[in-house]
Amino acid sequence: MKKILVLALSLVLAMLALAGCGGGSGSGGGGDTVKIGVFEPASGDNGAGGKQEILGMEYANEMTPTVTIGDKEYNVELVKVDNESDNSKAVTAAQNLVSQNVSVVLGSYGSGVSIAAADVFADAGMPAIGVSCTNPQVTADCEQYFRICFLDPFQGTVLANYAWESGCKKAYCLSKLGDDYSVGLVNYFVEAFKELGGEVVEEQFPDKNSDFTSYVANAKNKGCDVFFAPVSTEAAALIIDQAEAQALGMPILAGDTWDSNVITDAAKGKNVDITVTTFYQEGGNPEFDEGIKEWMENNSTAMTNNGGNTDLAAVTALGYDAYFVALEALKAAGSTDPADVLAALPSLKVSGLVCGDVSFNETGDANKTEAFVKHCNTESGAWEFVKTQSAE
Repeated sequence: MKKILVLALSLVLAMLALAGCGGGSGSGGGGDTVKIGVFEPASGDNGAGGKQEILGMEYANEMTPTVTIGDKEYNVELVKVDNESDNSKAVTAAQNLVSQNVSVVLGSYGSGVSIAAADVFADAGMPAIGVSCTNPQVTADCEQYFRICFLDPFQGTVLANYAWESGCKKAYCLSKLGDDYSVGLVNYFVEAFKELGGEVVEEQFPDKNSDFTSYVANAKNKGCDVFFAPVSTEAAALIIDQAEAQALGMPILAGDTWDSNVITDAAKGKNVDITVTTFYQEGGNPEFDEGIKEWMENNSTAMTNNGGNTDLAAVTALGYDAYFVALEALKAAGSTDPADVLAALPSLKVSGLVCGDVSFNETGDANKTEAFVKHCNTESGAWEFVKTQSAE
């Protein structure tokens, strides 16, 4: 089991640490510091989502800037690297974090970059806590990776059930060629939708594509009654434009990447019907919502990184939760050494979080059983809660 393997590995790494191999803390005039690595895209296709995920961590760090580990209080420093939404550059970014003696890593928005960095974290014995990286391979192939979000097999089934229950019988499914997230989520949706009796038309678009005219036209010409495209926000905005231009005439369905004010801004005033599944609905925790909105209003950089307004993305709430999961792991470890933190993670249980309690199964995945379904109000440009939905 993953827990046993992690514990055994952590003991070996701990002995190496005693021989002089780092710990992730340093002394300064303000006391000792523990470093938490932030492995996220601040640029590239997923830059907008990555910035929103980081916002939650930054707000959490501002609210709780210290942590008591053992009998000592530490200042918490967020060490950020930009993986640029690029699988090859993700490796260098991960190596950069490891070299800076962080104790644990958070991220990333984007499953592909998380999978690409996994070997780096594994070789270093570095614990990583995925925030919104939903592809199963993130944790399946890396003993050091855990995560606090639901997975794509679950999300794909939830989306398929929702489409079927809404009366959709033929689905057009669009993904980006070579993208772990969109390709994976489409595959899980297709499998579940076909099991329900649905028919599917599948297409993929190449990297750097900016013209979705033919894809929208094909969905219409094939007689589909739902357009499923769990792609990046950058591609999503272009799809929305074409859906309006060609009078798509069918609902658009997507996963968690579309839960962003980038999407509501693109859809506002347009004749489109957009529904998504995601991790959090604004209003679910009023204290958190009010606090982070006030913080953004008084922080121009945060406001800019959130797209210019205070609408909350679910990944921001998840980023906030991830920070506190990391703090609890450090407390449980009683140490800043990555090996000790890694050993503490399998049995960790954290309650009182914004997006729900967190505990991990044998592969390091969060025990999550429900997703939020939200619909875009194109008049107000806001997400509206529809319901929570399970995979049953």
